[in-house]
Amino acid sequence: MSSQSTQDIDIIRESSIEVTDILAQVYEALSEKGYNPVSQIVGYVMSGDPTYITSYKNARSLIMKAERDEIIEVLLENYIETRLR
Repeated sequence: MSSQSTQDIDIIRESSIEVTDILAQVYEALSEKGYNPVSQIVGYVMSGDPTYITSYKNARSLIMKAERDEIIEVLLENYIETRLR
C-alpha cells in the first residue's frame, strides 16, 4: 500500500446493544450528574480514557461496549443524514 492510498475500513458490529442506544444512555447519565455530555463523550472518543464517562447508571461500562470508531461512525452518519442531505 503506497502512502497515497486511502484505507477502506469495514466495521463489523457484534454488540447486542446499538451504539445509538449506548450514546443515549451515556448522554442521560452524564446530564443527570451535571456534566457537559458532549465534552465528556468527545474526551472519551479522542483519548480512549474511560474516566471521562461517569460510572453513574453503569455509563462507563456501557460506553466501553462500543468501539470508539463505531461511535464516530454513528455520529458522522447522523450528522450527514440530518445536516447535509
